Amino acid sequence: MFYTKKIEDNEMSKMEVDNNLNNDLPWVEKYRPNQLSDVVSHTDIIQTISNFIDKERLPHLLFYGPPGTGKTSTILAIARKIYGTNYKRNVLELNASDDRGIDVVRDQIKSFAQTRTLFSNGFKLIILDEADLMTQQAQGALRRIIEHYTPTTRFCIICNYVNKITPAILSRCTRFRFSPLPKQHLHARLTEVVDREAVEIDEDAKDALLNLTRGDMRRALNVLQACHTACAPEKITADDVFNVTASPPPSTIEYLIKSMMNDDISTCYQRVHTLKRQNGLALQDIITGAYEYIQQIEFPRATRLHLLENLAEIEYRLSTGSSETIQLSALIASFKLGIDIAAKET
Repeated sequence: MFYTKKIEDNEMSKMEVDNNLNNDLPWVEKYRPNQLSDVVSHTDIIQTISNFIDKERLPHLLFYGPPGTGKTSTILAIARKIYGTNYKRNVLELNASDDRGIDVVRDQIKSFAQTRTLFSNGFKLIILDEADLMTQQAQGALRRIIEHYTPTTRFCIICNYVNKITPAILSRCTRFRFSPLPKQHLHARLTEVVDREAVEIDEDAKDALLNLTRGDMRRALNVLQACHTACAPEKITADDVFNVTASPPPSTIEYLIKSMMNDDISTCYQRVHTLKRQNGLALQDIITGAYEYIQQIEFPRATRLHLLENLAEIEYRLSTGSSETIQLSALIASFKLGIDIAAKET
């Protein structure tokens, strides 16, 4: 009787430890789907892969698309569906934190692919996350391994930019594009997390969160948890979301654009520069907000084309390391020229 009670106490202690560890997890991991039915959106992709699994004809897979759209979660759920309790013995997962040189491909991946698990049938699964960071030499070696070990191993290659994967690997994989999550699906999952975690948040803050994350579930959950940690027990507002993400609110963007369109260049530059410095804004965020604001205003066709073309050019210059001070002047000049073009059209 004492022995039975001791076992029960140990089991209860273990459950309490597991619950505490689960509560300490980031919400991104805590609410990561474990089954295919839990994956948000991408129903066509999931249905197609489920048919492959049911017919035991799973090909090599290539998942690509923006970050936070469910690529890794989907393949992990697929692996759990295929292997069940033998998941860890039959799956090798490598991500961006691992070395991606040719030695890893020749040693670690090859050794895993050429060995079979005792008393198991079927194939093993190798998941290469963020494969677009692999060198060309490593991708060349990987192509040969995929070709040679197809009878015993399946590969799932995950990347953000499919154009960085060599054509030889692309031709050996069935490709699936994971698009940004629709707002309604993102809203449904956020509402579920809000209810489970008892988060106090108003609807304006939810809308701001959905607009800022642009279909990225990972970023949405991270921002929501950060806001909850910073604001609890107070209710999260839209201003809190903008402050946590260091993004300019729509009212600030509207003020800046009206200044660029109506004020003289010296006054406008001083106002924008001061607001950037005081609020810690990046010019990239202002460009993104300006793009969204332009979509809501009825500009003449030539003016809209001029503004969009110049916004793209300025964003490209920033990505190549150009000075924000110079590009801010270019942004103001673009709007001044846009006003002149609009005046000529009317």
